[in-house]
Amino acid sequence: MLYIQKRLRLPAVRRGFHLVTDLLVAELPELERIRVGTAHFFIQHTSASLSINENADPTVRIDFESYFNQAVPENAPYFRHTLEGPDDMPAHLKAAMLGHAVSMPITNGELALGTWQGIYLGEHRNQGGRRWVVATLMGTE
Repeated sequence: MLYIQKRLRLPAVRRGFHLVTDLLVAELPELERIRVGTAHFFIQHTSASLSINENADPTVRIDFESYFNQAVPENAPYFRHTLEGPDDMPAHLKAAMLGHAVSMPITNGELALGTWQGIYLGEHRNQGGRRWVVATLMGTE
């Protein structure tokens, strides 16, 4: 069994949902060595998320942002955690709702995502900055 773990740095992006599948795969040439296995990606932040969804139509990512901005509005009067700005507490809640990790099969050296699936970075802060992702690959050569 082969185990590979790397800490990857994603570039800073604007608030919203961004496809990062290609960025992650580009940093993992070892992926090609795995015939059967699992890839696990974990974001090391409490105000950003990872999820898997539509990779073809960019309006899906726009709709995700619109939905979550309505579901978790800024400046809600019941928020107490407000010292880091009006986008901070909503960012924590959005990240908790979407999750901090995704896993998927590896088949013949590639992520076994569906035809229309990609890995999203949910950037929930206005100025989130660069984000760290821990990638763990496990499988047989």
